[in-house]
Order: sequence, then structure tokens, then C-alpha cells
Amino acid sequence: MADRVLVTGSGGYVGRHVVRALLDRGHEVIATVRPGSRSDVDARATVVAVDLLDPAFDVRTLADTPVDGVVHLAWQDGFAHNATSHMLQLSDHFRLLEAFTDWGVKRLAVLGTMHEIGYWEGAIDADTPTNPLSLYGIAKDALRKASFVHLAPRVPLQWLRCYYILGDDLNNQSIFTRILKAAEEGKDTFPFTTGRNKYDFIDVAELGEQIATVSARADITGIVNCSSGVPMTLADRVEAFIAENNLPIALEYGAFPDRPYDSPGVWGDATQILAVMEEASKA
Repeated sequence: MADRVLVTGSGGYVGRHVVRALLDRGHEVIATVRPGSRSDVDARATVVAVDLLDPAFDVRTLADTPVDGVVHLAWQDGFAHNATSHMLQLSDHFRLLEAFTDWGVKRLAVLGTMHEIGYWEGAIDADTPTNPLSLYGIAKDALRKASFVHLAPRVPLQWLRCYYILGDDLNNQSIFTRILKAAEEGKDTFPFTTGRNKYDFIDVAELGEQIATVSARADITGIVNCSSGVPMTLADRVEAFIAENNLPIALEYGAFPDRPYDSPGVWGDATQILAVMEEASKA
């Protein structure tokens, strides 16, 4: 069933793919972007430039009646894990989600992160305890807890926990982006860690498909892992990326120490999301 969906952060790394996936499914999309930002949001969407976190902003100006669904992706400095903006804007995000709920939206989906968990070994599921070790993780974890306490009794709420995202690599700030830039600069080596840590890698386009699919389901609430469910060492994935892109560059293993707060092996339990995607493919 086609709905009217509002996507915040539509001009961001993940947002553009979510907007496209929703439109491809026949939904009407209102896509918000930051004022003055340059973005290539799908032309089929209605694009609105607005500062959603401004305390004076009224969400009711976004549409004449409440939208069916909100997918809240907007977040500043997502790649800078200890930027103070994460904590300084936390209450603004909470106020925005409450405003959407008060407006009367039918469902609310919010993008979470594996960084809420902190140090953990093995699969992450909805019951995995959280002990975040970065300001980014702390802020997301606090928003999640507050939302389920205060908003979930009033609106179907999904917390879409994402993992290690790659793809569309010129539009993010990941290690894959830095490798591409190093190759463009003519460098033949790239300083690297041991690469032993295992992560759950997912292409941003696939993540967009997962978010678009699950966020349309009002019958699904709670924490949903948007992930592949397959752990892979960072070294293996980066070496594969170098080979896939035919980059004349080699990894300089051990040039940097592994970060002490990174888990040796962590991935999402993808049982639920894979079942949802399989069901959608047969619909």
C-alpha cells in the first residue's frame, strides 16, 4: 500500500538511497534537507529545505495533514564519533520526534547504530545490553531509550540499528573513501591497522532497501537490525574493495594500532530483517 512518507536527512549518505527505495515502491516522499545544502535527492520526491532541529520549527508546516510514516535519518557528524554536537543536539532530536508523534503520524522509524552497544563480541540482537563508548553512541542510545519510554506507548516505533556501511564511497568519510582518495593522489600504500576485527558490512543501497521495506510495516516495532548478519574481517573487506576497484595501492598493516573500543568481532542478528525482505520479495 502506497503511503506518504517523510524522510529527514534525505540529502545524506543513507537518506538518498532510502528516498529512492521508497519512491520505487510507489510511496509519496517528502524529503527534508538542510537549508543551503547541495544534494541529489531523487527528483520524484518533494524536497523541503528546513532546519528541523530549530526549537521554533513547527512540523505541521511540512504537510497539510499528518504523514503516514516518518523515517528519521538526520544526524550531524555521524562519522565523527566524539563530536560534541551529538550531545548538544540530543534534546533537539527528542523534541522533534515528540512533535511528530503529537502531530499524529501513524508510525515512526529512527536510525540507530551499532555504536550504541559499545564493546561486545558476537551477534547483537534486540536484547543485547548497551554500554556506548563514544559520544555518538551515547547520544543515540539515550535517544533510543527515551523514545521507547515516552513515545512508543503513543505511536508504532521502530529503532533501525545499522552497522558498517559502504558503497557510494565518494559520499561518505569511511576508510573506503580515504583509500580512494589516497589512490587518486598517487599513493601506493595506505596505513592500516591489523585488520583483524570482524564487522557486519552492508552496501548503502541494500541498507536503503531494508529501511524502506521495514519502515512501511506498522506491525513491526522495537529494535530491528538492518544488517547482513555476516561477520567479515576488516582486512578481507578492504582487500576485496581494493581488488574490486583495481586500485594500485597496498595496505600497510600495523601502521596504526587497533582502537581499544572496537570489538574484535561484532555483527547484527539479521534473522528478522532477512525474513521481512524475503516476505516483501514474494508480495
